[in-house]
Amino acid sequence: MCQCYSEMSSFSIIEHVSVYHGAISKATTERILGAVGRDGSYLLRDSERLPNTYCLCVLCKGVVYTYRVFQINEGSWTVETNPGVQTRLFRKIRNLIAAFGNPNQGLEMPLLYPVENQHTDLQ
Repeated sequence: MCQCYSEMSSFSIIEHVSVYHGAISKATTERILGAVGRDGSYLLRDSERLPNTYCLCVLCKGVVYTYRVFQINEGSWTVETNPGVQTRLFRKIRNLIAAFGNPNQGLEMPLLYPVENQHTDLQ
């Protein structure tokens, strides 16, 4: 059983990540990444279904793959990867993003091209 941190504490940390787009929908995410059109382009958004959870979205061959990101174990960040890949914990969300920029880490495509949020108001 994991203990997830409160929405406020994780939001205050994640809001400072340039690729965080806030509460955008899956359809909006697909439009944004589709417009970029570059495999390995990625962004981070709020989960539409799960509280205190985020979605790491990466474009690969015209398809947007979505992976859940959340905090456990006294604030460590983790991401749900492809089956068979060992769970990894990161002290900072930026470290998680950097690690998954490398190939063969459990994502369909490495995180290569950050799609930064151009809006200052994330809500």
